[in-house]
Amino acid sequence: MNKKSSAQGPGQDAPTNSVPAPQPLSVSLEANVQEISKRIGESSDVVFRHFTNESLSSSPLAFIYIDGLVNSEMVNQTVLQPLMESVVPKIPDITATDAYNLVKDQMLPIGSVKEGKTLESLLGMLFDGYTLILFNGMTTALAADTAGWEKRSINEPTSQGVIRGPKEGFTENLRTGTAMLRRRLKTSDLRIEEYKIGERTQTGVALVYLEGIASAEVLKEIRRRLNAIQTDSILESNYIEEFIQDGGLTPFPTIQNTERPDALAGGILEGQVGIIIDGTPFALLAPSTFFNFFQSSEDYYQRYDISSFLRLIRYSAFFVSMLLPALYIAVTTFHQEMLPTTLLVSLAAQREGVPLPALAEALLMELTFDVLREAGVRMPRTIGPAISIVGALVLGQSAVQAGLVSAAMVIVVSFTAISNFVIPSLAIANSIRLIRFIMMLIAATLGLFGIMSFLMVLLIHMAGLRSFGVPYLSPVAPMTPRYLKDIFIRVPLWDMTIRPKTNLGKETRRQGKHQKPEPAKKPQKPEGENTP
Repeated sequence: MNKKSSAQGPGQDAPTNSVPAPQPLSVSLEANVQEISKRIGESSDVVFRHFTNESLSSSPLAFIYIDGLVNSEMVNQTVLQPLMESVVPKIPDITATDAYNLVKDQMLPIGSVKEGKTLESLLGMLFDGYTLILFNGMTTALAADTAGWEKRSINEPTSQGVIRGPKEGFTENLRTGTAMLRRRLKTSDLRIEEYKIGERTQTGVALVYLEGIASAEVLKEIRRRLNAIQTDSILESNYIEEFIQDGGLTPFPTIQNTERPDALAGGILEGQVGIIIDGTPFALLAPSTFFNFFQSSEDYYQRYDISSFLRLIRYSAFFVSMLLPALYIAVTTFHQEMLPTTLLVSLAAQREGVPLPALAEALLMELTFDVLREAGVRMPRTIGPAISIVGALVLGQSAVQAGLVSAAMVIVVSFTAISNFVIPSLAIANSIRLIRFIMMLIAATLGLFGIMSFLMVLLIHMAGLRSFGVPYLSPVAPMTPRYLKDIFIRVPLWDMTIRPKTNLGKETRRQGKHQKPEPAKKPQKPEGENTP
């Protein structure tokens, strides 16, 4: 663990345990340049440039930037050219302070210019794409925002596709992510707080929420956990997720991740808090309940009856994916009397030449399918799908013909895998994969009694989980009937007037009453008018 905490946000002071004091700048320009060069290690991508403008100052100036992190054209036009041009008329007896103020206030045609008084602050801005301007005789330097590194263009999300809805997803650039969110939430209530986390990576992290809608208690707790992170690096959003999530010893995720700006905006409008991390297209949403993982952005882009039907299919697929192999093992091993005679005879005939018990069959097929799925993900895109499809067909058919597994087991495992893909959240789908293996082992030893007992333990465990203080099964447990309009089914949008409230928030209204469309009333005829 590092001695130094690197997470510091607005209104927060970094912990001071064993933190070295920042080094102030020297009045000597050469001393400052040499110290910066020493700390960077004389890297080849760092550009140092000295120059003198007699009409501006008799003392030399220097600027520093990192090639590849800046826009070279912007550096030339907004920093070099203004500083090297003569000041007309020439200012007699200009001091270093006068030159500094002149450059800061009049000579840099660029939007953001910051001041730095310590080497640590200047190095941080240098790595963010700023161009440093140092003056001889001054203990303060300027930093011009000239960031312009290469970044991926906005494309359709690969992990959360929809048929109807926006086709753009987050990129790895933090400022692009906040801009895409601003474009959807054009309100002055949107708040964006930025942190730098990771002693060596100094990764930018943005906390986004709506003032007046997000719970103050949840915000306070998230800020506390972010500021408590002490680590070398943050390379992806899962680093943040594992550091701040509740219930570390649980297979269920308590924080959502999404690469869709519309999904993040929808969650923020519901009172959740978003976390956007520089360097990854996956943003986080917290607090999250169990039912949030079964909701898709497309649920709100099509009719409520179709959305409700599809959501019920997802819940059914959840139970099928978790229970079907275990039920098959339990019934064929301990409870054959529950099957119709015809089906029992058919299964017995299929298993007549199979040397493996039902548990070994299921484990063999499940592990084989997981290997094929991983191979399809890791292989090049041009051949990955072909390997998955051909491998599944060839191995499944060959295993049945060789008598290693029964045809019924192939059907069970295949339908289980397909059901797992129905769930829109990859995080909860992966959790089910782990639980499924435990269920199969329990079913092979205790039968249906073991399955029901494990389900009770699992339900009790979920009821005890919290996501930043919010019960994981709310609003079902504790039960709040008026907030069930968007849980198992989705009622029409005009009927969802109240934003669902957690136990840590306040109930707020999101739309007016009486929004249901009604036929226009026919105009009444004036009295005395004859009916034709």
